Amino acid sequence: MQTHDVELTELSQNQKDPTGKQSDSVVRTFWRYTIPAVAAMMVNGLYQVVDGVFVGHFIGADGLAAVNIAWPVVGLIAGLGTLVGIGAGSLLSLFRGAKDSEQAHAVLATSIWLLLILAMTTSLGLYASGSLLLDVQGASGEVLRFGYSYLSVFGWGALATMAAGALPMLIRNDGSPGVATRLLILGALTNIVLDYVFIVLLQWQLAGAAWASVVSQSLVGILALSYFCSSKAGIGLSLSRLTFSQKLAGRTLVQGASGLAMFLYFAFITALHNKQLLTYGESLHVAAFALIGYIGVIYYFFAEGVASGMQPPVSYYYGAGQIEKIRATLKLACQVSLSVGLVIVLCLNVFPEAIVSFFTQDQALLNEAQHGARLHLSMVFLDGFIFLAAMYYVALDQGGKSLLISLGNMVIQVPFLYLLPEQFGVDGVWLSVPVSNLVLTLIVAPVLWRDLSRLKQVAEVRG
Repeated sequence: MQTHDVELTELSQNQKDPTGKQSDSVVRTFWRYTIPAVAAMMVNGLYQVVDGVFVGHFIGADGLAAVNIAWPVVGLIAGLGTLVGIGAGSLLSLFRGAKDSEQAHAVLATSIWLLLILAMTTSLGLYASGSLLLDVQGASGEVLRFGYSYLSVFGWGALATMAAGALPMLIRNDGSPGVATRLLILGALTNIVLDYVFIVLLQWQLAGAAWASVVSQSLVGILALSYFCSSKAGIGLSLSRLTFSQKLAGRTLVQGASGLAMFLYFAFITALHNKQLLTYGESLHVAAFALIGYIGVIYYFFAEGVASGMQPPVSYYYGAGQIEKIRATLKLACQVSLSVGLVIVLCLNVFPEAIVSFFTQDQALLNEAQHGARLHLSMVFLDGFIFLAAMYYVALDQGGKSLLISLGNMVIQVPFLYLLPEQFGVDGVWLSVPVSNLVLTLIVAPVLWRDLSRLKQVAEVRG
């Protein structure tokens, strides 16, 4: 039995602590999983931020705009990896909480097959329609040329991108969050070094940035597979058990659909923003949007890390019937995520130039990015709440509700993206996300509160 299984079992047994500090175990467990998960996600976000720094300083505004034009497609590839990672990871924790090692092994094997199938399908799709996906956003000239060179590399490296997103999540759910974090740190450091070599020394431009990401992601994927083939893994991987379960594949896809939907949300909304910014503005505004995205991704990955760190213990508590600990964990996660989001909004309003100048020294781009960041990220902390709500339902094996939240996050922005720019021009584009986040939160929060109350009532009846 793995160390964290022992720990969580002991915590469940000590629910009625005579000292009155039964919540201490929830706090310790939350931070034990959340700190590595946040570190892992922040490191993952560092891939994008480092690319932005090198592209902004060594290629310029056209390079930033091209990355943003290509990102919806790259985000889809990463989202498919997250789909497998979240879906299989939640099932892995559930089966381990129920002490069903046979099903846990089957989930791991099925997840490997899913990665291979999805990667092959995506690569073929990219080669068939990669340039079309850039054309529909309105890209042209140097932006289109740069974007296609960037995207083409990910056609070759789709499997690496998916594996680097999925396998560390599975390692974390296997009881080794520290191993997952160290792998991603290694990948990020490799990416920084290769960005310098490929972009600055070899002058491969945007293709160099893409190759730096793919090579570093390949390293993470290979080492993650090595972990599951070693004696350190609680749920090991072997050729004799490398079978595909159609039933578990279906459950994995449903459970992880919210994770994919989050990336689809970013991809879809980014593409719509690009289109509207080119309609009501120019390529400089797309470059500013890319720069704002690099700032926002710092919080997005932090919030997603908190949500991912919350998932394993909540899944375990649900399997073990510890309902009060689920409520306490969700409350703590909300406090952490919302607090950090509010601090980021404050910093953007007090020190905007210092933050934006980290990516560029172009004065026109600096001015537009500062203005856009204040508007576009004014409600960014609500994204953290939405991520947590979606992940909460994943942890409770209610992937359908999680998917509805994630899809709602995408759909609800469409009318605002088309109506607000007609009234306010480019400022309307910047304001569409904060307005839609506020509306969605007002819908999701009461539903989440109702479901938590019902869960408590069921626990009391069973008790």
